[in-house]
Amino acid sequence: MTPARREFLRSLAAYGAVLCLDARPSIRVTPMLKRRIPRSGEEIPVIGMGTWQTFDPPVATPAMLDQLAEVLRVFVSADGRVIDSSPMYGRAEEITGSLLQRMDATLPTFLATKIWTAGAAEGNRQFETSCRRLQRRQLDLEQVHNLLDWRTQLDLLRRKKAEGRVRYVGVTHYTESSFRELEDIIRRERLDFVQLPYSIGFRGAEARLLPAAAETGTAVLVNGPFEGGNLFAQVRGRPLPSWVESFASSWAQVFLKFILAQPAVTCVIPATANPLHMRDDLGAGSGPLPDTDQRAQLLRVLGV
Repeated sequence: MTPARREFLRSLAAYGAVLCLDARPSIRVTPMLKRRIPRSGEEIPVIGMGTWQTFDPPVATPAMLDQLAEVLRVFVSADGRVIDSSPMYGRAEEITGSLLQRMDATLPTFLATKIWTAGAAEGNRQFETSCRRLQRRQLDLEQVHNLLDWRTQLDLLRRKKAEGRVRYVGVTHYTESSFRELEDIIRRERLDFVQLPYSIGFRGAEARLLPAAAETGTAVLVNGPFEGGNLFAQVRGRPLPSWVESFASSWAQVFLKFILAQPAVTCVIPATANPLHMRDDLGAGSGPLPDTDQRAQLLRVLGV
């Protein structure tokens, strides 16, 4: 992630709707499409929520926390469940857990976080810290973040799963150079989930990694669907082509539905600190998806 992308998301978290790259409309959200986790058959909604930077604002003022609480309220009220975080994301776990508790501790959320450390003892300490911050004894998904000491941490997470502290186990990475290793791991280790970057302009996972996930029954979480906001910069000032109106009403929905049209994808986790943007993102979880010809046409229109 480049410094420019990090600065964009820092600004968005700090100032919410003020520093956005696109003006996305508030829309009516209908019941969301769900996809099955292959290992269990459990269904989860296809639009989730990331928390990197957006739930770790530079200054957690009461007004900012109220805004983030509204993001969560919009998300959950529209059938959103999957919330992804990490100890790497500053205060994101703590703020997420606190705001969920403030809203309703019984909300039907699917909480995912990560272990990002070396050694079993440190992994266990970090796991317990995440549980405390998220205010949950059992986590729905625990992932080895960026494959750091992944053999040790997978052993730990499998023990936690056997103890009933974790429901699903997975691995993550954010660089295309890691895709070969991710593929090898999911083919050998029979994991529940893999998390990876994928977007209309960053399609390296299509070649081997997404097919491998489909072949091995590994659920796929997609991060970076807007490429840190860069995709919105590319279409700023450009009206939506009339032919996309059959499946999308905003550029955000175009970008998300392009991803969801890939059947190997289980859930996409865009991040936002803006309730209106959250509502718009959630709109991508219902209605038709672009077909093969429409996806190809989008690539031509955007030159990606």
